[in-house]
Amino acid sequence: MNTDKIKDYFFSLEQIPTFLYLIKWLFICAVIGVLVGGASAFFLWSLEWATQWREAHLWIIALLPVGGFIIGLSYYLYGDSVVKGNNLLLEEFHSPKKIIPFRMAPLVLFGTVATHFFGGSAGREGTAVQIGGAIADRFTKWLKLSDRDRRIVLIVGISAGFASVFGTPLAGGIFALEVLILGRIRLDAIIPSFMGAVFANYFCEFFGASHTHYHITSVAEMNPINLLWALLAGIIFGLVAMLFSKATHFWSDFFKKYISYPPLRPFLGGIVIALAVYLIGTTKYIGLGVPTIVDAFNNNQNSYDFLLKLLFTSFTLGAGFKGGEVTPLFYIGATLGNVLIWFIPLPMSMLAGMGFVAVFAGATNTPIACTIMGIELFGIEAGVFIALACGTAYLFSGHSGVYSSQIIGSPKNTSYDKEKGFHLSEITRIRSQKKKE
Repeated sequence: MNTDKIKDYFFSLEQIPTFLYLIKWLFICAVIGVLVGGASAFFLWSLEWATQWREAHLWIIALLPVGGFIIGLSYYLYGDSVVKGNNLLLEEFHSPKKIIPFRMAPLVLFGTVATHFFGGSAGREGTAVQIGGAIADRFTKWLKLSDRDRRIVLIVGISAGFASVFGTPLAGGIFALEVLILGRIRLDAIIPSFMGAVFANYFCEFFGASHTHYHITSVAEMNPINLLWALLAGIIFGLVAMLFSKATHFWSDFFKKYISYPPLRPFLGGIVIALAVYLIGTTKYIGLGVPTIVDAFNNNQNSYDFLLKLLFTSFTLGAGFKGGEVTPLFYIGATLGNVLIWFIPLPMSMLAGMGFVAVFAGATNTPIACTIMGIELFGIEAGVFIALACGTAYLFSGHSGVYSSQIIGSPKNTSYDKEKGFHLSEITRIRSQKKKE
């Protein structure tokens, strides 16, 4: 056979450029994984220290307004370009304009640790994702990446941050692909997303950070009746997820409307939260709330725990404190699932586990990632029940969500086809216009 024909055939194979593509992203993802994994480990250590110090010195909660003012002032002076947080990552993905300022990483790290140190109620996912995105976007400049490759590197940053902070590499990889556009998944970035998540999770644990373990101790028999009960639970989880999203946006709009000077928003909000903690007489509803989440799998909780955590967290974030929404959503879902045993005849630990991921699924519009997360955390035995709860919660949370910059790629049902292509933040205006028509 002619040598030239062999060369032409060899280099015409699609697998050759695909292999080079894999090598390129393997290198990029490995470096991002080391950096983001290390940053997440430091972040988790900082949160643990802040939480332990606060619980040992509860008087610090009285200074929450001062902490809030410091956080607000730092963003007012230095963080105007990154104050949108996770929504900025989504906006840059959809409409690339400029490299995400690296200051996003230290600002959100400081703001989140300070929020927990002084006694705010917030999570950690948003912080890890923003740190991951800010670090990953450096490669856009260093490697002069195209807009398409930049979108992929942002996905890698999101997946790396999410996976490393929760210890769920599969869920992290899918979350980054699913969260960008409601109802659509970007499979062109699937390998970089998974590699970024796996590397970051590995190096986060390599640097000594640990993750909380949760256990579903009993799984119901898989029969039609129990599956119907799972659907009912999913509906309730979805409605509560919608309530959380709307409450967070309500408080954010409220503070912006009535307080024009940004640093005063968390200052005044901090006064309200500190007084509420004093009057209630417990710190159960501030911080991450991990002990309560763990306890919800095995012991009866108060019927109002999920609602108070929802109010504390939505108010904290709406006032301008920093942190994520996901761990509070775990808390809300687990404690809500815990009390559903009053009328849903499924095991307590299974309902808590279903709520743990389903409320998260409804609030972030990521049912597949949350199903995978449930399987990673709790095992495959409850997988069908978790999938039904997450899918139903996603459907019944409506076209709302904690990320207002999510674009509707595929409406949740055909009654809302006219809303395709719009941001979640525009839904109210669109529906008002539709009613007039």
